[in-house]
Amino acid sequence: MSLEPRSRWRPALAGGVAMLAGLVAGCSGATGNGTPAADRSSGQVSHWVDGATVESVAKTLHVQVPAAATDAKAAHWEGLQDDGLIMAFVLPTDEVDTFVAQLKPEQPLSLREQPLTRNTNPSTPFSHLGLPEPDLLAGVREGQVCAPCEDNLNWLKVAVAQVDDRTSRVYLRGVD
Repeated sequence: MSLEPRSRWRPALAGGVAMLAGLVAGCSGATGNGTPAADRSSGQVSHWVDGATVESVAKTLHVQVPAAATDAKAAHWEGLQDDGLIMAFVLPTDEVDTFVAQLKPEQPLSLREQPLTRNTNPSTPFSHLGLPEPDLLAGVREGQVCAPCEDNLNWLKVAVAQVDDRTSRVYLRGVD
């Protein structure tokens, strides 16, 4: 048996391996300078939507922000397949239960006494709004509002954390 036929395939095989390596490097999600694909300034796949307002996010979440709400903030994360929506506001604590009841949660909110011990890294972090993550707070009431929800809203969750002896912050997170 001659080694001649194998030696003819070696350059083609080496070229194929080089091409495959180039494709893998090109699809790795990073530019030549190591910037992740989600952080690129142009051609981003996922990004925070400029101009998202409390009103626009509330409409997509099918939520009416109470008149007594203060410090209302919202953001919209446009994803590749689904969009993430976050909204938070402060209410007088004695008005929180009325607001939550209007959401018609699937079950009563449960009380979580301690911060979650697992590492949480939500795709739509409240830190984008300058707020602490409700998962990392103690004494939070939380629960699922709907899944599936109206229209294109896939799910909606609520969390309530006491701010002081008179007010509480309501956190809403949904996926559209």
